[in-house]
Formats: sequence, structure tokens, C-alpha cells
Amino acid sequence: MFAELNELLDASPQRPETGKFTLLRDTRTDGSFLVHHFLSFYLRAGCKVCFVALLQSFSHYNIVAQKLGVSLTAAKERGQLVFLEGLKSCLDLLFGEEEEQSGQPSPLQFISESASNLKALFDFVRTSLTPAGSDSWKGPVLLVDDLSVLLSLGATPVAVLDFIHYCRVAVCSQLKGNIVVLVHSNEDSEDEENELVVNSLCHHSDLILWVEGLATGFCKDVHGQIKIIRRVSLELMAEPDHVQIYQYKIQDKNVTFFARGLSAAVL
Repeated sequence: MFAELNELLDASPQRPETGKFTLLRDTRTDGSFLVHHFLSFYLRAGCKVCFVALLQSFSHYNIVAQKLGVSLTAAKERGQLVFLEGLKSCLDLLFGEEEEQSGQPSPLQFISESASNLKALFDFVRTSLTPAGSDSWKGPVLLVDDLSVLLSLGATPVAVLDFIHYCRVAVCSQLKGNIVVLVHSNEDSEDEENELVVNSLCHHSDLILWVEGLATGFCKDVHGQIKIIRRVSLELMAEPDHVQIYQYKIQDKNVTFFARGLSAAVL
């Protein structure tokens, strides 16, 4: 996890919040560093994590996590991390190699069916995060990287939004846990289905971290801009949302944040 980002968010693994829906949004850049931050943050916090990884392999996430001081392999072995490797599951389903486990269908069963139904994926999440009698983990966490892939696999926007709604009820409301979801967006894109999902999620999020590439193009000392939007209006209708804007630079094992125009290279 990145200490500077924790300071900006006033967050600490010693006192993780509960019942929050966090949306990670990236435009013209790659926001995956935020996924790695929250994954290592909640594992360090002692939370039970269900990671629906649709974009990369387990080995990729594990290599990055090790740089941040967390072992995903060890977390899986002790039962703290439930990892759904979407790439492998999709290939197994498409080539007929997916075997049903414990009589349950594959979480991504919808890609081999005519109906766009994400119920199997929701059942996987709920089963993974429902605490057993012997569990001593803190609040459960659902992490999705990235939700836009479900649309590419054939799920409809309504099915994706229904999936998130039921997850919010189960994880945030009933289990007092948290959800963190990454989506890609491009305001100039003609992908209306993806933009519909992104805009709908923005309206229902407690916290939005929106990373954007620089409008001026590539810069070796400033990799992008992050907008931190705290949805105060969800609780206090008359209050505007709190918005903070910073620029950032990604390093090998860290990310530094600074006010716009105050990069070390400029000063």
C-alpha cells in the first residue's frame, strides 16, 4: 500500500472503515496501481478479501504485492484471500475444461450461456465472504479488477449493475464490509454501455478515485492526475461533494502525490 495515499484518504489499516463502496475510475491512463494499493491495504488490515481478477493472472498480482510487502500466496493458504482468476476461468469455459466444484457452476458461467445472468458470480462472492464460525477476520472486502471486462464478455449493463447492487446489499449492508471496483472510462468513447455503467456507479459511490492521463501528453516526472471525490451529498443532500485534485508519479515500489504544478522536477 502507498502511505501518501492513505494520508490523503485519512485511512489506516489499523482502523478500516466499513460499509463503503469505493469506485476506482481511470481515463486515458492505467489506474491498476490503485487496485494494488487497496488489495495490500485490506490484507494488512486483517480483512477477508474476495478478489475477482478479470484483467491479469494471479502471478502478476502476487509479484506486485510482494513489492508492497504482502504475499498473496500466503494469504490464500491461511484463508484470508479468495482469488477468482478470471482469465483462466474464461479459457476453461470456452474450451470445455471447466469442472464444476462441489456441485456449483463456474462463477463466470454466463459467458457460455445465452442469458446474461451474473447470479453465479454473486453466489461465489457471497459464499466466499460469509464468515464461518471459526473466522477471526475483520470486515469482508470485495475487490473487482476490472468491471468493464464483464461487458466485454457479454454481460449487459443491467446485469452488471444488478450484480453490484446485490453485492452492496450483501457485503456493505449485511456483512458491514467494503467494496472496491475498478472501471475504465473514456468520455469521448462510443461505448455507450460502458459509460452507462460508469455513470451509474458514480451516483452510488461513497468515494471516487478518478485517475486521468495528462491532457498535455506524456511526462516522465508527472504520470497523471487523481481526483478524490468524497460523496458527501449521499448523506447530506444540501452539501456539495468534497473534491481534491493532485498529480502523481508512479515509482517501482511507491507512488508519490503532490499538488498540481508542484512536482519535484518543477521546483
